[in-house]
Amino acid sequence: MESMEPSEPGYPLDPLIAAADRALRALFAPAQAARPVPGTPPQPGAEPVSPPSRRHAAALMRVNHAGEVAAQALYHGQAAMARSAATRELLLRAAREESDHLAWCESRLRELDSRPSLLNPLWYCGSFAIGALAALAGDGPSLGFVVETERQVEGHLDEHLARLPTEDARSRAILQAMRQDEVEHGQAARHAGAVDLPPPVPALMRGTARIMTTLAYWI
Repeated sequence: MESMEPSEPGYPLDPLIAAADRALRALFAPAQAARPVPGTPPQPGAEPVSPPSRRHAAALMRVNHAGEVAAQALYHGQAAMARSAATRELLLRAAREESDHLAWCESRLRELDSRPSLLNPLWYCGSFAIGALAALAGDGPSLGFVVETERQVEGHLDEHLARLPTEDARSRAILQAMRQDEVEHGQAARHAGAVDLPPPVPALMRGTARIMTTLAYWI
């Protein structure tokens, strides 16, 4: 009997290898965007000039970058456990679009002379596990998890848009473009058959997100 090589279709380790590859790319490879960074490049006098304003803007963008790492992991975990090919493709397509957000936030952090969260591996691993658990409940609840996640992210981005220094037009343009994508992801999941989550789940999601955003602002 011939042995099955990893390259053959259906090889049982393929999903694990693909998941590990996505994790390594999300955490350690420079993010690549298919779309240009929103907004105009920083111009003299158009950036936060006081050290406190600059640090605050950078901290907010670090939180958003950590959120995009978590979003990648959620989609990857859900895709790994998705029951239908259509749901899996929807999740992976959304993850590819989220990689633009990751690259935009990385670019903006460099412009602000700052860095990503040191806890990104923790955010990724925890979010991947949460996504995989959500998918085990079935494609409908998993897509419902996407709808609720994106709804909460919209609120989070609205909060950050209000908290950004008024002169930080570049970060504002990035967050506005991200928000539009999140709305579209939620709508796509709803149209694909999402079911509403039981009330305790959104509350638990909000609490978990609050822990992440608080820590990522500083670390």
